[in-house]
Amino acid sequence: MSSAPVILVPGFWLGAWAWDEVAAVLRAGGHDVTALTLPGLESADADRSRITLSDHVEAICAAIRAADAPVVLAVHSAAGFSGYAASDRVPERIAAMVYVDTAPGEGALDPGFTDAERPLDWEELAAEENLDGLTEEQLETFRRRAVPEPGGVLRESLPLTNDARRDIPSTMICTGFTAEQYRAYAREHDWAWLRGLGELRDVTWIDLPTSHWPMWSRPRELAAIIGDVAGRHAPHG
Repeated sequence: MSSAPVILVPGFWLGAWAWDEVAAVLRAGGHDVTALTLPGLESADADRSRITLSDHVEAICAAIRAADAPVVLAVHSAAGFSGYAASDRVPERIAAMVYVDTAPGEGALDPGFTDAERPLDWEELAAEENLDGLTEEQLETFRRRAVPEPGGVLRESLPLTNDARRDIPSTMICTGFTAEQYRAYAREHDWAWLRGLGELRDVTWIDLPTSHWPMWSRPRELAAIIGDVAGRHAPHG
């Protein structure tokens, strides 16, 4: 089938492995898929002391430039920051954006964070995020395989200067919150992770009620949405 190449970027504490089920479904449907492990997330033993948000953005841009056609860039959770910054760097190489329970982030996620890394705090995460539909086995795999996030990723703020990013067709897949909640939060709060939402000129909203990690709780449905976007943005010729 003809479709745009797909690049999958996981959120905090995760590597490319987090997308395994989604990637397998997409590939079975004939899609060209690349899942990324961002710098510093390779293993618990990786050196994260000097990794910044800029490093994550450049890793995403490198994967985009390596593709043989403009891509569908799917970003999950806190990768909304690095993904949106990548769309500012190479908008001409991105056919569409897909935000998976996240939004285009601007500024620093946590500018006051001073530690070298942020390990997964499971009690805090379970209290804040939607876990609907996740099995105990999936939760245990998450806890076991989670890698600390580089501190520099949380505190760095990157300038966005290319207005072309605003015209990239963007699909918001709303899982932990509804589409209406996303829109209300963006109107009512100046939260960094939602800050770019009002800038986008071409937005499609999709409600997929499930956990904050739909790549595990509803992988086939998530793959179908991403695959549909990729099909609609197939390269011409």
